[in-house]
Amino acid sequence: AKRLAYALISAKDPERVETVQFHQSYSYEDFVQGYRPNGAGAFELQEGNFYRFRDKAVSAPGQLHVLVIDEINRGNVSRIFGEIITLIEPSRRAGCAEALEVTLPYSKDRFSVPANVHLIGTMNTADRSLAGLDVALRRRFEFVEMLPDAGALGGIEIEGIAIDRLLATMNRRIELLMGRDYMLGHA
Repeated sequence: AKRLAYALISAKDPERVETVQFHQSYSYEDFVQGYRPNGAGAFELQEGNFYRFRDKAVSAPGQLHVLVIDEINRGNVSRIFGEIITLIEPSRRAGCAEALEVTLPYSKDRFSVPANVHLIGTMNTADRSLAGLDVALRRRFEFVEMLPDAGALGGIEIEGIAIDRLLATMNRRIELLMGRDYMLGHA
């Protein structure tokens, strides 16, 4: 997971790296596919963010495609992923020995996820919404804790104050008073 995150940072190719943010009202129709108003008083079937992203990856099978799902624990994961939840497992990807396809409920299209699609989910553990994270999703992701890195701010001074030392001092105090989940990041 760390190597993939570093690859994401170094790639920065907007055609192969995208970000989506989950929230309480984010839905399957936003992520996969669903009927949406077309502006002319009618509804039409439209592909969601993941569907379109997956199509890009299918058209460039030799290239890594990374979808970053920010605040993955904020959305209703089972409602957002629906029947495609099993397709994100590495062994279930198109071309693998245990590959699976599903039939999408709205379009009846056959749908699979290619092996060159990688998902990175980010979350803030301080909000304590981790407890509600779907068990099905927990077993499909590797969890990597990323603590604040004051060293990333080394050499930066503002009005004579070393920012890395300031962040480190603040975080020691925050950790003592509130716990490590509340420390400030280096971003």
